[in-house]
Amino acid sequence: MVSVAGSPDASEAELAFAFELGGLLAAKGYCIACGGGGGVMEAVCRGAALAGGTTIGILPGTEPDSAGPSVSLRIPTGLGSGRNRVVALAGKVLVAVGGRYGTLSEVAQALDAGRSVMAFGNWSSIPGVTPVASPAEVIGFLEADREVGQC
Repeated sequence: MVSVAGSPDASEAELAFAFELGGLLAAKGYCIACGGGGGVMEAVCRGAALAGGTTIGILPGTEPDSAGPSVSLRIPTGLGSGRNRVVALAGKVLVAVGGRYGTLSEVAQALDAGRSVMAFGNWSSIPGVTPVASPAEVIGFLEADREVGQC
């Protein structure tokens, strides 16, 4: 599984990256865990859904219906921003697509737990984070890392 983090207030470039990433991950058989909301999260889920993939929305609230329409499985946690740790650790790898402080917390949680972290845009200068310029780079990394399991 691959975790994807990003802002609901994403730029067009971040949304396009997330959408393409979702499609490529699904086509390669990877499940996606994310926060289940809008912006980057909706874009990655929509891309995955169009490619027949499975997405898991780890929701901050208690209502399953708060997830975006392209989320396959909805997990309401009632944890608020505490759910960021669950998102960060759900996958063997975290891909951060832009984002703000919530995404930064997921990056920090993943790094602290020894997860591989890739970033498009923000956070790529943090030690331990691998910058990526395209979704294809993410797929190349995953294919080289045999420990990242598919669905």
